[in-house]
Amino acid sequence: MTVPSFNPPHLDATDPASAALLARLADADAAVRRIALLDIADLEEVELLPALVAALRDDPAPEVRLEAARVLASWEQAEIVEALCGALLDADETVRAAAAQSLTELKDPASGAILSQWVAHEEPFVRAAALRGLRELRDSRAFDPALHALGDSTSSVRLEAVGTLGWLKDPRALAPLAALATGDAQTEVRRAAVGALGFAEATDAVVTSALLGALRDDAWQVREEAATTLGKLRAAGAYEPLLAALDDDYWQVRLRAVRALGQIGNHEAASAVAALLAHTVSNLRKEAALALGEIRDPRSLPALREALEDRDPDVRKAVRIALQQIEDAAA
Repeated sequence: MTVPSFNPPHLDATDPASAALLARLADADAAVRRIALLDIADLEEVELLPALVAALRDDPAPEVRLEAARVLASWEQAEIVEALCGALLDADETVRAAAAQSLTELKDPASGAILSQWVAHEEPFVRAAALRGLRELRDSRAFDPALHALGDSTSSVRLEAVGTLGWLKDPRALAPLAALATGDAQTEVRRAAVGALGFAEATDAVVTSALLGALRDDAWQVREEAATTLGKLRAAGAYEPLLAALDDDYWQVRLRAVRALGQIGNHEAASAVAALLAHTVSNLRKEAALALGEIRDPRSLPALREALEDRDPDVRKAVRIALQQIEDAAA
């Protein structure tokens, strides 16, 4: 029998069951060691944590290190957070991914101090994973490293930085996010930045200008997100551009533009929105009906009543809701 190179640390376990579990960590069979890790985790005994950390760092079998990365998500002692961060450099991709996932499950803001140090690591994967963990903590101390990471040379890192700043909702991030929304080379980063601007005030001219620019982006995914965010902000100045977006080549963009027009509630949009009740895409017909209900223009009633015969039950339900909203408003 081949003895594994991993030797668990010597721990004084007075409980016979705990001692037996620790002994199994030295078994030649990786499957036995992996199950031992699960059993040790079930005990939830803090004094046994060094054995889990050692397995994460030193066990020769990737499947054992992977399990250690998973079970350690349940604790937040500094040495465990450090060990998980260190595992982001593991030779095995699945172990790195598990460690990154465990870091997103941290809840103690004190863990943010450790994660912030890893945001500056030379490896892009490590920087991105540290930012993702910071995002979930929603700790204000993450603002400075995330803001700095907006200029990172790797798009995945910039993407995580945008997500972190979007969660923090600090107004100081609005101008840099607006610049990224129209200026980043990567579609996903621009799209994320557009979405992150949703906490701005509707009167913020810099943000509105960026969103209107994003509504003309070459990538339809960015245009779709821009329409969504403009609707969230209920930006009255976006009425004309959103109306123009109803003719977008992609129905997904049209759908979000319709929804946004409904949220803004301008009666002048009613006829253009009502025309979409005849669109071939049922989701768009449904969204048009719901938007008309929000706009509450009585002039939409004939088109809505005609749409009561729509072949899609979801569309018919949306039409009934819209009719009720308009009738209630008139009453």
